[in-house]
Amino acid sequence: MLTLVIGDRNLSSWSLRPWMLLRHLGLPFEEVRLPLDTQRFRDEIGRYTPSRRVPVLLVGDLRVWDSLAICEYLNERSGGHAWPADAAARAHARCISAEMHSGFAALRSAWTLRAAVRGLEVPLGPEAQADLERIDGIWSDCRAGHAEHGPWLFGRYSIADAMYAPVVLRFNTYGARLSAGARNYYETALQDPPLQDWIRGAEHEVSAEGRPLDHA
Repeated sequence: MLTLVIGDRNLSSWSLRPWMLLRHLGLPFEEVRLPLDTQRFRDEIGRYTPSRRVPVLLVGDLRVWDSLAICEYLNERSGGHAWPADAAARAHARCISAEMHSGFAALRSAWTLRAAVRGLEVPLGPEAQADLERIDGIWSDCRAGHAEHGPWLFGRYSIADAMYAPVVLRFNTYGARLSAGARNYYETALQDPPLQDWIRGAEHEVSAEGRPLDHA
């Protein structure tokens, strides 16, 4: 049995990525949630991973940490079904996934993940706006090149879609203005049943804390 250790659904963008991929691959898994920035997290995280960060995938005695490393492991476990089958598309998908993994710091800092929240208004500075425009371009280009193969970035759901899932939630929270091509992908991704399940979990967390859902 696979076990995925995650943080809060409302706050942990890195936890969302492998969680989404597990759901789309149909791999059964158990979930352990450790609320971020709590004494419980500090007390328990060390038993799961030496990095002391979430997410981490537990497979028997194996510990796989870092979202992209977990996704690569799941790709191997699923027989390579988590990347596009075409070699050129696969290389492209890996490029934009790595770009998401290491980039867009200005946007992620300005628009922090609040999965349960809608209607926040936080203006973007020039660097964050450039990040948004780059993501818009990535989504638009991918959909233009692969629309005939399915609704996702490369037709079939892949690691690339999982890597950008937290951005979809950020755009939902802060009301990003997108081009027509990017908005079409955003709407598809936002209505994805696993992502909707994640949002409902985030809303439950926030409600349990006694905070309203319409602001952070």
